[in-house]
Amino acid sequence: MKRVTKLFTFTALLMGTFVAANAQMTDVSRGVRLGIGLNGGITEKNSPFKNGYGADLRLDFQLMKNVAITATGGYTRLTRENGGDDYDFIPAKGGIKVYPLTATGFYALGEIGAGFGIKKDSKTSLLWSGGIGYEWIKGLDISTRYEAYSQDSASSTYVPYNGQFALRLAYAFKL
Repeated sequence: MKRVTKLFTFTALLMGTFVAANAQMTDVSRGVRLGIGLNGGITEKNSPFKNGYGADLRLDFQLMKNVAITATGGYTRLTRENGGDDYDFIPAKGGIKVYPLTATGFYALGEIGAGFGIKKDSKTSLLWSGGIGYEWIKGLDISTRYEAYSQDSASSTYVPYNGQFALRLAYAFKL
């Protein structure tokens, strides 16, 4: 639990510094954006996996001034702590992003979807995640999230339930 606390504390301090430095955004119009991100995380305490990493693409479609829908896809690998098979999958998620303070880039994000295992005999997992982040007009986006995985018991990489606390660094641009 100490690792998780440190990750969230670091992310909160970093985001707080950037929010204070950029308290006023001049343009809150977000439109349609494509983000390219790198992810790194640590797994839950009782997980057989040690950490996770990956990359993703995220499309944001602004519905209203403070609400957008998202579509995210990419690649994720959870590495085993004591040898054994890592869990490699392609996540495909959809969700909603809410900007509670419309004059800033602070947001909350929730997503749900599937993780398509890419190793032989690995099955599809149910994925869900929730997190917070901050994005700048210039395109930088930093966020932290909890992401959970629930696998089919027939999967060669079966773990009944586990998850990771992850940090995402991304660059987004308007389409």
